[in-house]
Amino acid sequence: MPNRYVEDISNLSMSDAEEAGGKGANLGEMVAAALPVPPGFVLLRDCYRASMTAGGVADELNAAHRAALADVRPEELTDMCHRMQALVAKAGMSDEVREPVLAAYRRLGPDAVVAVRSSATGEDGRDASFAGMNATITNVSSEQQLLDAVQECWASLFSPRVVTYRASRKFTGDPAMAVVVQTMIPSERAGVAFTADPTTGARDRVVVEAAFGQGEVVVSGSVEPDTYVVAKDTGEIVSQRLGNKAIKIVRGADGRDQQITLPEAEARAQVLTDRELRDIVAMAIASGRHSGCPQDTEWAIAAGKIWMLQTRPITTLHPATTSSSEGHEVIARGLPAAPGLATGAVRVLSNPAEGSALVDGEVLVAKMTNPDWLPTMRRASALVTDTGGMTCHAAIVARELGVPCIVGARTATTDLKVGTVVTVDGTHGHVLAGRAVGGAQSTPVVEPTAAAVTATEVTATKVYVNLAMPDSAQRVAAQDVDGVGLLRAEFILTEALSNRHPRDLIARGEGESLVSSLAKAVGQIASAFAPRPVVYRATDFRTNEFRHLEGGEAYEPVEHNPMIGYRGCYRYVKEPDVFALELRALARVREQFPNLHLMIPFVRTKWELEECLSLVDASPLGRQRGLHRWVMAEVPSVVHWLPEYVGMGIDGVSIGSNDLTQLMLGVDRDSDVCAELFDESDAAVLDAIGQIISTARRLGITSSLCGQAPSTKPAFAEHLVRMGITSVSVNPDAVGQARRTIAAAERRLLLEAALAGDGNRSR
Repeated sequence: MPNRYVEDISNLSMSDAEEAGGKGANLGEMVAAALPVPPGFVLLRDCYRASMTAGGVADELNAAHRAALADVRPEELTDMCHRMQALVAKAGMSDEVREPVLAAYRRLGPDAVVAVRSSATGEDGRDASFAGMNATITNVSSEQQLLDAVQECWASLFSPRVVTYRASRKFTGDPAMAVVVQTMIPSERAGVAFTADPTTGARDRVVVEAAFGQGEVVVSGSVEPDTYVVAKDTGEIVSQRLGNKAIKIVRGADGRDQQITLPEAEARAQVLTDRELRDIVAMAIASGRHSGCPQDTEWAIAAGKIWMLQTRPITTLHPATTSSSEGHEVIARGLPAAPGLATGAVRVLSNPAEGSALVDGEVLVAKMTNPDWLPTMRRASALVTDTGGMTCHAAIVARELGVPCIVGARTATTDLKVGTVVTVDGTHGHVLAGRAVGGAQSTPVVEPTAAAVTATEVTATKVYVNLAMPDSAQRVAAQDVDGVGLLRAEFILTEALSNRHPRDLIARGEGESLVSSLAKAVGQIASAFAPRPVVYRATDFRTNEFRHLEGGEAYEPVEHNPMIGYRGCYRYVKEPDVFALELRALARVREQFPNLHLMIPFVRTKWELEECLSLVDASPLGRQRGLHRWVMAEVPSVVHWLPEYVGMGIDGVSIGSNDLTQLMLGVDRDSDVCAELFDESDAAVLDAIGQIISTARRLGITSSLCGQAPSTKPAFAEHLVRMGITSVSVNPDAVGQARRTIAAAERRLLLEAALAGDGNRSR
């Protein structure tokens, strides 16, 4: 980026998500998709960091935040958060940040009216939705108001509800805040559009919610919006429900939001014409197509023009369950907002302060919820609200928590009596009298079968999965994965050893039992994924880990730094009898499942790999046809030696980004003290990765990278794709995000190539 503080929205993409936050990056992608986005700019997260550093509060603030993430009492957390917010206010905005921010604001026009929205790291991602927790300030119309609004956004990083949520999601890093500044649209009508039905998981539907005035009344649950379900392929309106939109919010003459009560006839009137509905659906579909995954979009209509205000991935899509209403009285109805069935006693609450009255597993019934309700919502078996639509806070949070939810039930807080046992059918929007299912939260999300899985994206870069145990093999194999790029041997071996040291087994003549147990576990995984490849990484226990096994103290040396000690390839050379047991087990599996292959970890030098491969070649495994031999690229020396390794018969290289980063930067990857130094995106690390991938391409072997960075860091993933990596391997829960991120990067490369070709032809 040319400026490390401020960037125009039109210049951003998902590769900038770390700097611009999810909201800012998504807006840039909308512009790239040629959608009508109000003009604006983003204060990148370095604005916040530079201001806190210049104000002398950065270290104190981050230390206080780490303390607040610990398990503290609510009253202590509130005090700690107030102190952190006071530190933000004390620092203010530094001069070097203020100047480019005000310059960007002036470019929008004299005294432009803007909305100022937080765009925090981790926000608006697939796996987490902060659902309005951070600050949004509307109708900002002067330079001083803008500066105040930005600082309010920064301070909202440390509200009790945000800190509580961050702790629950295990977001333990030092938080940072980018801020979106965007021209306000004087909304006459507004709402949201889902490109998949969040209540059923159906991806062939678009769900649109609409209300009068600003869209805040929809996302906050203040009104019951009109709800339309439209078929993607035909444009047919599958269903339409007109809500009671009792109020609207508009910008008043004084520049502030004004709430207006609507007369009954207007409150019940239809918000959208069929043409407007079709246009909104088309724009939402275009957003989803560009992003490569189902989207939750916000739109507004002003002076006859439809604007797209925001878009984010839908955080949760679950398959629907069947109805259990047969034989049970329906005592309340509303909009199905989060699928599933749950039974519990009713607890009606009027505000979050009453949350302690809810007993774990009860059904929470409230007029509406906001982020302050989160601690209470986490303990409920189901949620029912009087107002709100599918995008209100209750709906979003319920889907993420995985609990059934009904919104817009209108009179649930009066119709449902405290203590009455009910069953909430979140799939169909019914509250049933009595116990229709076995217990509170008794319908977990059904895992897809292999036959039911269809790829949502097609990528040239293969997406493999990391596995450690056979128990989950069938479930993970049913996902949209191309194979196992890293089968870690350590957990399987520990179970096969029954917590005994392998040399102790050999000494007692029990080596064959280890071979049998290991072959059974590995075979279970190879069978689940066949014919897709499964790459088994040979055991990479370090000496301190081997010493913990029964009998280990008799065989293992004491090392001061086991991380760079007696491990990996060198160990196989020095203990060929132990390595032979592993090779025999793999050979036994490959007799049935030739999709199994071998990877050698922690290779330091040419001679040790040469010795190791000779052991493999002399074993039953090495004599089998079609065996691929991989090396892990964890030690920087592989950058130099890889051509030699390929000449010795290596046909695959997998970059272990954790170890490679550790050794390139000289920082212990497990050190809390040096955590900020550990960065796989460091230029030195990226250069080494680039050289490895380049050598692999030149010599015609497979290159991969195992780690979470390709799914959690879009810019890192795009960097790998541009380098020409052939695959990545991620944890099972990150597969979908990794494939979407890679697909977006590949599309961007294709577009650049096409544009470059057009430019050449025009000359």
